[in-house]
Amino acid sequence: MLSYREALARLLGSARAVGAERVSVDASAGRVLAEDLVARAPMPAFDHSSMDGYAVRAADFQGQGPWEMPVEGESAAGGELPTELRSGAACRIFTGARLPPGADAVLLQENVDRRGDVIVVREAPAPAAWLRRRGADLAEGAVALARGTRMTPGRAALAAALDRPFVLVARRPVVTILCSGDELRAPGEPGPAGSIPESNGIFVAAAAREAGAMTRVGAFVPDEPALARDAVAEALVGSDLVVTIGGVSVGDRDVMRPAFEAAGVALDFWRVAIKPGKPIAVGRAGAVHVLGLPGNPASASLTWLLFGAPLVRALQGDASPLPPRTRVQVSGSITRSPGREEFLRARLEPSAGGVRARILPNQASGAVTSFAEAEALVVVPADVGRVEDGSELEAIRIDAF
Repeated sequence: MLSYREALARLLGSARAVGAERVSVDASAGRVLAEDLVARAPMPAFDHSSMDGYAVRAADFQGQGPWEMPVEGESAAGGELPTELRSGAACRIFTGARLPPGADAVLLQENVDRRGDVIVVREAPAPAAWLRRRGADLAEGAVALARGTRMTPGRAALAAALDRPFVLVARRPVVTILCSGDELRAPGEPGPAGSIPESNGIFVAAAAREAGAMTRVGAFVPDEPALARDAVAEALVGSDLVVTIGGVSVGDRDVMRPAFEAAGVALDFWRVAIKPGKPIAVGRAGAVHVLGLPGNPASASLTWLLFGAPLVRALQGDASPLPPRTRVQVSGSITRSPGREEFLRARLEPSAGGVRARILPNQASGAVTSFAEAEALVVVPADVGRVEDGSELEAIRIDAF
């Protein structure tokens, strides 16, 4: 079996961005840039005041104050540029307004006394006080947002400030999801005794959309080899990634791996040394990636997060497809058999030292409830046989996938 890191490296090493499209900047949040956004002009474009007050020359404040200065002219945001400020005078200025030529500092209006057309200043300003200089944020030609950056509301606002009405982003990968098993039925629909409402596809589809994909959920695939082959072959058409759930282990009714091969999927690897979720099949049919996830609910959810979500991000050219990890103290203890890297579902709790991860009591691979409660995955190295209460381990926030 491959380790998780080896398997993930092989999977992401074969991922290529699926293409690009142009979208309006107000619809770009959540998308991945397919181009560098370069500042075509300095940002800010001109020297301006960051506060309401009076523009002055700092060199005019010599000796001991107070100083009296006539107020000559006014500069408002969006208004005309005032004439050059003469020595010894002040210009009324408002937040965002252009600095008059000759001025190099701003006095806050609350720090001066105004008497008609004269202000009285009791404290000399520092040079460049309350100014924002031309190009202070970005120089002309600087890369403001690099290709591979996932857009956020703040980054969309920056793109708009760069005067970009449209941006080039990665196309959303098309993910087709097939849930297999004779026992499955849709939630809320009647079924024979022994049937169960299908829930794994709900998790995978929702998580795939959060990672930036467009999703299609196919009809349930029965445990019949020929029907499974046909379902996989049909799903490959128009997809960037086909995800099957269930039927990838070695049981007599596990039909998905043979169906992959019959539909022309070349398997890269099968089984990874993780817990839960060891039986995962990974392959490709031409440019289409295929993931065969195990059918137990917690295993399906976990393997999607560990493999599916990073792959969807990589297919968008995301420069950071993997979620960050952080060190946390663990609440609770667990004894386990070493040999596989384990990902324990946990809740996050505030503590005096920061955040603690409380291990959820039900870690069974068939437990649907655990991912409904979990906020993080605590990573237990393969060689660790017991996790002690208060120990420190790496954790991954589930909402970061």
